[in-house]
Amino acid sequence: MATNSRSAPAITSTQKQQGAVLYVALIMLILLALLGIAGMQVAGMQEKMASNYRAANRAFQNGEGVVRNAERSVENIANRNDAAQGALVAEGDINRTCDDGYDPVEWAIKVPAGTTTKVNVRQIDKCIVGEASLDMGEALDETTPIYQITGFSIDDPAAASSATVIDTIFKL
Repeated sequence: MATNSRSAPAITSTQKQQGAVLYVALIMLILLALLGIAGMQVAGMQEKMASNYRAANRAFQNGEGVVRNAERSVENIANRNDAAQGALVAEGDINRTCDDGYDPVEWAIKVPAGTTTKVNVRQIDKCIVGEASLDMGEALDETTPIYQITGFSIDDPAAASSATVIDTIFKL
């Protein structure tokens, strides 16, 4: 009889624990699902950041190409060479007036929508003389003209998502 009384409490404790593993397993699955959702959101955000970085870098590289093409064109014009095929700048496109109010950012804002590339060339060697009032407007060195070249470009002509403006000083 003593044997029966000892086995009875074991059956009771087993019945009290019934289903606890199910609750723990469900809580663990919910935590794993939340981790998976958070991981997917982070991956999606990183993909968007990489896409934006690529678009900005592509626009910058296109802008560099526009400025280098303009520099080559200006050099050919200054050296009285024939204009290269596909040149962005012609002799009449070079602005030779000194206007102190020129701002490359304002110029870029005025670029019409849908424009893929645009360039503005200013000959500024006569504009950068020192502060003395007697020498204003006289060139420092007649043999080496100095140009300010501002180039505008976008990343993709089909679906532009990024644009860049590059402003350089070019001395022959």
